Amino acid sequence: MTDLPLTTVVIPVRNGEAYIAQCIENILFQSFKNIEIIVVDNGSTDKTAQIAQQYPTIRYIYEPNGGLSGARNAGMDVAKGEYIHFMDVDDLVTLNYHEKMTQAAIEAQADIACSGFVFERFPTQTQRIEHKLVISTTEDKILFTNVANYPACWRYFYKLSFLKDNSLRYEDNRYSQDKLFSIQAIYLANRIVTVPEAVYIYKHRERAITTSKDMATIKKRHADRKYANRFRAEYAKKNGFALDKSLYSHSWQYKLFGIPFLIKTVYYPGKKRWYFLGIPVFQKKDIGK
Repeated sequence: MTDLPLTTVVIPVRNGEAYIAQCIENILFQSFKNIEIIVVDNGSTDKTAQIAQQYPTIRYIYEPNGGLSGARNAGMDVAKGEYIHFMDVDDLVTLNYHEKMTQAAIEAQADIACSGFVFERFPTQTQRIEHKLVISTTEDKILFTNVANYPACWRYFYKLSFLKDNSLRYEDNRYSQDKLFSIQAIYLANRIVTVPEAVYIYKHRERAITTSKDMATIKKRHADRKYANRFRAEYAKKNGFALDKSLYSHSWQYKLFGIPFLIKTVYYPGKKRWYFLGIPVFQKKDIGK
């Protein structure tokens, strides 16, 4: 598979000494070898740097003050690959992941390739790609990527020139930066290919930022989530598309004298919302994101 073009994998990390070696080796042992690995160290104070620099083929960058967004942007700025993948340091991918994603993107001449994923913490949230599709209409791109519910950037391969031509970058100092980035990328992509054979494994780590119980972190995360949701709603309205499209969206109506008075909508397993006379009155969310 050396005839495929270079792909860059960017790994942002802060104090990831427990996972960085496994993450790097998970990429080194891929079936596809034409990969550039960039580790962007976001100010680690543990042994992350020493471990990462034991691997002579990787590029190590120290970026102490940029946060996750700054680390991803820094990796994007120096990447040499035709396609780029942003991977979290504590996660894994199947060993054919980069081969299948790169190959599918090239064959489809797509700006983005989209994979399924296994959600370790909440297995019912696992999303598998059943069919290989090449999609280009806005409605289908929103529907089949399910970006409204699962915007995480790690499930996408992006054509680097596409990101740069559209000035797409991660917004600084935001916990929900994926929501802002992904909705724009999905909308702007000329075409997207879905890749059934590639699977990303989203691991559950007790000390991850998404599971932190620190009150300041929780408040910041909540505020950023609200900001991102407002941004996405305004972006969708401005560009004339709906965000409610979901592979897992189902509704049930309860009628009185033929008039729907209560509607229950399941957006994906674990998230339910009830509407009374069209007004949302109750929501249940079983996942901890």
